[in-house]
Amino acid sequence: MKSLILTALFISFSFLIQAQDLSWADKVGAKQFPSATKEYSVNAYGAKGDGKTLNTKAIQKAIDLCAQKGGGTVSFQAGSYVTGALFIKANVHLKIDKDVLILGSEKLEDYPDIDTRVAGIEMKWPAALFNVLNVKNAAVTGSGTVNARGKFNWDLYWKTRKEYDEKGLRWIVDYDVKRVRTFLVQNSSDITLKGITFKNAGFWTVQLLYSTQLTVDGITIRNNEDGSGPSTDGVDVDSSTWVLVQNCDIDCNDDNFCLKSGRDWDGLRVNKPTEYVVIRKCIARRGAGLVTLGSETSGGIRHILATELTAKHTDNGLRIKSATTRGGTIEDIHFENSQMDSLNTAFQFNLNWYPAYSYSTLPAGYTYETIPPHWKAMLQKVTPAERGTPYAKDIYVKNVIVTNAKTAFAATGLSQSILKNFVFTDTKVSASEIGMMEYTADWKFNQFNLQITKKQAEKGAGAKEDEERLK
Repeated sequence: MKSLILTALFISFSFLIQAQDLSWADKVGAKQFPSATKEYSVNAYGAKGDGKTLNTKAIQKAIDLCAQKGGGTVSFQAGSYVTGALFIKANVHLKIDKDVLILGSEKLEDYPDIDTRVAGIEMKWPAALFNVLNVKNAAVTGSGTVNARGKFNWDLYWKTRKEYDEKGLRWIVDYDVKRVRTFLVQNSSDITLKGITFKNAGFWTVQLLYSTQLTVDGITIRNNEDGSGPSTDGVDVDSSTWVLVQNCDIDCNDDNFCLKSGRDWDGLRVNKPTEYVVIRKCIARRGAGLVTLGSETSGGIRHILATELTAKHTDNGLRIKSATTRGGTIEDIHFENSQMDSLNTAFQFNLNWYPAYSYSTLPAGYTYETIPPHWKAMLQKVTPAERGTPYAKDIYVKNVIVTNAKTAFAATGLSQSILKNFVFTDTKVSASEIGMMEYTADWKFNQFNLQITKKQAEKGAGAKEDEERLK
């Protein structure tokens, strides 16, 4: 089944659209904040802000003592502090003030392996620079800067990627090159991250995993130092619930705000959704997607409100990506009151995304008995095969303005999984071309205006040609 939306260079549709219930959105975010007032300075425990000394043990000592004494604030004197992995504890407020710079260690051995999930697969992986693991009630705030100095991760990745591509191993290289995340919340609740500027993540910048009642407020992410940082996502909400992300400004080399819930056989085994998430009053600059749902969709993604957002020079606006081995349902998604300018694609929905990465095949010359456990997890077949079919439905776009887009729509469902009930209300899109819509049904438009730019029409790619291409 294919859907076609354009009949002229300018169109407008009107239908009656039923109001949706978003009362749950008032319940997201952390409900507690560390209340103890005693202060613990890392400098009192041997930390030196000279930009050279490795301070991991000294900073961790201050954090541990603060937690043991019932909580409080861990602070830094002005300076630049080099550190490896730090582990935030319950009732601790780690405060990084304006005149404080945290520098991530550039040695992988300073980030010990932990049990975690990366890109949808549970496995051993280096700890993040900041780790909040199995913690209730903690916070990291301030107007200081964290420079993860992730280039040593990027260089290794690109070197290995070249070798793996030649061997037919594109599907596993991201899991074999262990890169350091900057901020990880895992199996925790009532956690607040506020105000910090993050730079140069080695891998994902902020990952919220298997956690609930979380607030990410007013952070800035700058991962585009030289444009070569692979997979440096902004904020990843990963099988977590009741999450508030607001007032953030992200410039990165992959998805800006991303919602995930596991990959393929392993993600279906875990089966934890991402749900009840609000993303509001944020900016996406360069990056792969303002709001991306997937590609890890196995546990389901639902009850999402993204509102009052801005995108400038971002590759995609609202984005859905999954694969035929992934499974899960994306539903009840609300994208509202937002403006997007100078995008490649305004609305990109693809249920068979990036096959070279999405599908795992063991090349000749390898034996199943000798490969690592995470290779086996990736190669484990989903049975029955129908369980791997992803679904996307009930997507509501309202009061969105798109200007200077290259493509309006790139929507590709599956013959066995139609993109259903996508509803566009009070939305205006100006683009050079319409794009393509395949395997869609029950799409509704209410006061929806699409304008194909005059420049594109003069090139001979006007409404009639686009209409024929969509048939």
